[in-house]
Amino acid sequence: MNIKQVSEKYNIPSDTLRYWERIGALPSIVRNSSGYRDYDEEDEQWVYWTNCMRNAGVSIERIVEYIDLFKRGNGTILARKALLKEQLDVIVKHQTELQKMYDLLDDKIEHYEDQMLKYERKLKNPE
Repeated sequence: MNIKQVSEKYNIPSDTLRYWERIGALPSIVRNSSGYRDYDEEDEQWVYWTNCMRNAGVSIERIVEYIDLFKRGNGTILARKALLKEQLDVIVKHQTELQKMYDLLDDKIEHYEDQMLKYERKLKNPE
């Protein structure tokens, strides 16, 4: 699959795919005889994984770190697992914060007429 096809399939700009490869957030993509990137199934899995990690808020530096560890082989399995665990903890913390914001807004919407409108009127017309 060429870069345009991968870009369209995963809704990731071609420039982003090139950037990810250049900095090591994707393993090197094999080139065909004409010099164009030729993504195979494993490459696509890396694109999907990297995109998922970015969408989850994982920094590009952490992704590069993970891939560097991956390239070093099985001796880094525990380090890779620890890195993923740390990132999961960050996501859980963020998820908890989002849930608190959601609950606050949901409560405000639920009680808008009897609480918020009174409060807003008070702000407009201080006594």
